Amino acid sequence: MAQLCDLTGRVVVVTGGNGGIGLGMARAMATAGAEISVWGRNGTKNAAAVEELAALGPRATSHVVDVADPAQVDAAMAATVAAHGRLDSLFANAGTFGPVPFVDQTLEGWRSVMSVNLDGAFLCLQAAARQLVDQGEGGSLVAVSSTSAVHGAAGNQAYSCSKTALLALMRGLAVEFARHGIRANSLLPGWTETDMTASLQQWDRFVEATTARTPVRRWGTPQDMGAAAVFLADPTVTFHTGDCLTVDGGYTVF
Repeated sequence: MAQLCDLTGRVVVVTGGNGGIGLGMARAMATAGAEISVWGRNGTKNAAAVEELAALGPRATSHVVDVADPAQVDAAMAATVAAHGRLDSLFANAGTFGPVPFVDQTLEGWRSVMSVNLDGAFLCLQAAARQLVDQGEGGSLVAVSSTSAVHGAAGNQAYSCSKTALLALMRGLAVEFARHGIRANSLLPGWTETDMTASLQQWDRFVEATTARTPVRRWGTPQDMGAAAVFLADPTVTFHTGDCLTVDGGYTVF
């Protein structure tokens, strides 16, 4: 992987960083020199991710965190700063997904998606913002949204609404924290091969339809999100904030 910029000495938290898009972004940023803190609920997967990332050179740590639990988020942030000495970027990537026909969706199910995808992002971004403001050296906040925020999908309303709300959240953060030198942006991945989309990948007709609509004629991989993550964490990119960076092979424009 080509090194796009030097992230040496930068400390990046990636929630949901033990697999899928989160790990793909973490790999790229570690390759660029960043120290990575992986936050996830599965300790075994966290440990495996740390071993892989540490082999790339920079220091890597992990914390078992339910991002929807304020106490766990605050404890993880304190532990991360204690271990690495600082924070420079946080990627709010942890999320959940479960298509349900709208007429069958329960309020409990709706809230369970929102609690992770939206409330969890809020808690992690807030903890990171507090740390960055206290440090007084700027930084980068990134919410991993989805192209589902801008196009419709049957049975996907809870997920789509949570991802659309992230765009509004990040725009507000961009305006509020610009005076602190803190950038806030959203990353919108398109259809990507991850464990979360494994069932969809087995649906040949669906894969054929989405691939045909994608100009590059394939689904994305977690690695495809890596270069975007490095760019969003790059401390020299000081004029880019409040944006929605789409990485979808052209799916949303075709």
